[in-house]
Amino acid sequence: MTPGEITTYLAEHGTWTYSRAGGPGGQRRDHVATQARLEITSADLQGLPAPIADRLRTALALADRPLRLRAGTERLREHNRARVLARLESRVRGALQPSPPPRRPTRPSRGAVERRLADKRRRAATKAGRQIPDE
Repeated sequence: MTPGEITTYLAEHGTWTYSRAGGPGGQRRDHVATQARLEITSADLQGLPAPIADRLRTALALADRPLRLRAGTERLREHNRARVLARLESRVRGALQPSPPPRRPTRPSRGAVERRLADKRRRAATKAGRQIPDE
C-alpha cells in the first residue's frame, strides 16, 4: 500500500469533527463551522495489513494516545480538510520510512588527534599568559 492509500483509509475510518474557527471570513465565520479536526485511534488501523498497522501504531504513538490533527486557517471547510489530509500523509510517510542504519563508531584519524592536541596546547598557553606573574 502506498502512503496515499493509507492516508485515504485512515481519513475514512478516523473521526472528523468541524467547529467554528477564528480568523478571516467576516460575519460568515461566526456562523459556519470551517475548522476541521481528525482523530485517529489505534482501533482505526483494523483493516490495514498487520506490519503496516504495527509500524503506524508505534511511530504515531497510537497505543498511548490518539493522533489529533487540526486546521482552521482557511475560509473553506474543504481547504482545511485538505490541509489536515496533507499533514496526515506527511506523518504516514515519515512513519513508513525505514529506520536509518545504525552508526558505527570510528576512530579519529592521526591528523585529527594531533590537531586537537595542538589546539589544546595553544589554548593552554593563551590562558597561562593571562595570569598575573608571580614575584
